[in-house]
Amino acid sequence: MPESPLHPDRARHPVPTAAPARGLHPDRALPADPALRGIAREIFAATRELPIVSMHGHVDAAVFAGNDAFADPAALLVTPDHYLVRMLLSRGVPHDALGVPRHDGRPVETDPRAIWRTFAAHWKLFRGTPTRFWLEHELAEVFGIGTKLGPETADAVYDELAAKLAEPRFRPRALLDAFAIEVISTTDAATASLTEHRTLAAQGWGERIVPTFRPDALLDVAKPGWPAAIAALAAATGTDISSYSAFIAAIEQRRAVFKAAGARATDHGHQSADTTPLAPADAARLFRSALNRTITAPEAAAFLAHLLFEMARMSSEDGLTMQLHPGVLRDYDPAVFAARGPDVGYDIPVPSDYTRSLRPLLNAFGHHPNLRLIVFTVDETAFSRELAPLAGVYPAMLLGAPWWFLDTPEGMRRFRETVTDTAGFANTAGFVDDTRAFLSIPARHDLARRIDAGHLARLVAEHRLDLDEAIDTARDLAYELPKAAYPKPATAASTASASTSASTSAPASTSAPASASASASASASASARVDSTSPHRTEVDAA
Repeated sequence: MPESPLHPDRARHPVPTAAPARGLHPDRALPADPALRGIAREIFAATRELPIVSMHGHVDAAVFAGNDAFADPAALLVTPDHYLVRMLLSRGVPHDALGVPRHDGRPVETDPRAIWRTFAAHWKLFRGTPTRFWLEHELAEVFGIGTKLGPETADAVYDELAAKLAEPRFRPRALLDAFAIEVISTTDAATASLTEHRTLAAQGWGERIVPTFRPDALLDVAKPGWPAAIAALAAATGTDISSYSAFIAAIEQRRAVFKAAGARATDHGHQSADTTPLAPADAARLFRSALNRTITAPEAAAFLAHLLFEMARMSSEDGLTMQLHPGVLRDYDPAVFAARGPDVGYDIPVPSDYTRSLRPLLNAFGHHPNLRLIVFTVDETAFSRELAPLAGVYPAMLLGAPWWFLDTPEGMRRFRETVTDTAGFANTAGFVDDTRAFLSIPARHDLARRIDAGHLARLVAEHRLDLDEAIDTARDLAYELPKAAYPKPATAASTASASTSASTSAPASTSAPASASASASASASASARVDSTSPHRTEVDAA
């Protein structure tokens, strides 16, 4: 194993009782109450060194396949981080000054030192935010830099970072070992070639760096890019996709390719969680309308809901964990999207319905032994009202960790306080880092483990848990639960056996619903299904 770049006095050791001469306070994010803090230290010490299971993230597979040195501090830590970029935008720092590329070819800042100076000049904006916590962890714990970042120290910190990034021990694969990342998942379009994953597998990394199947571009037929996505699907599968049945078969083929490449999960990020299925004839009709580009917005929403139901059906058959994270109005600013593209800070949460929206899926597959459905939200009001009660009764459903705008200290505390009464701990899926910022992964998991230690410490202090139970639960939350939520899919033979034993059988065909309840939903006419008064109707983002 390559030498770890983590500071030897702080990395992967129990929390000391006082802050080291250089670095961060060992009690950061632990309870302020001294009695609780002492218990939390003991709980956190039991999880701090556990391996990281990073099964929901967006680090590009090419980073690991090439294993090249990271270019510079700005390209690594500033420009691609939309958490950081959006805060700077809010105070008037333009995308151009941060080096975020433009689609129109107009120039942006390309001097990495200038970009870093701009960032450092606004460092005070991040006070109290998790972004500051993560970045301070990266500087101190990963790079061993004790200099406090600010306008006056920007160049000194930049130079130290740049020098260390040139060292072999800071290459991506070496950092996987240094960070104790047991498995990491990339997120890949359904039509991706997976060339980098084949390269990694050939070099012995295939079990550790795995793809995730992301079919969003194929499911949202209202998007302007959908025809190109269908053409890419046809090319990837070598099939003529001129019918609904061919479309479904092609998606199933791509899922099989991903599964063979080591995938353990699918990922679905749409504005609505609606999963109401259509009758087969209606699904075929709407697919033809999509091909002809005559489909209406309500029809497109209906077809998307049907396809999410189909994704659950497929997961019940092939064993890929289904991740659903709705409730975000993406590309909120059309002008920014036109100039910069997606993922530059302009995705905004919206209220979400889960009880009604997930009912068709859960009635059909909620008791299926081969389905694992992990549901995330950025609508905190849904945690205790809808999601915890659903995860607390349906064995196929798990509650995803606080996500995106909610993976903050306060957000994670509120999550535990609002869902545990109803769903317990075992019906949650453990922490996910959900990031493109590779070097922030250990910082994000560290913060989550500290927050969970504090929550469990309070239960111990209130005599609601014994200390040994709290430590065992903390280990579950940090490692055992995420590992169990994303298992390697079973073989075809074992999957068939599970399907046979299911109390609620999976559909017999690619479009037939799986239960009496789902069949009743599917038998409704398509015209009623897409009526504008439907409680499941979703506005389609024209961007």
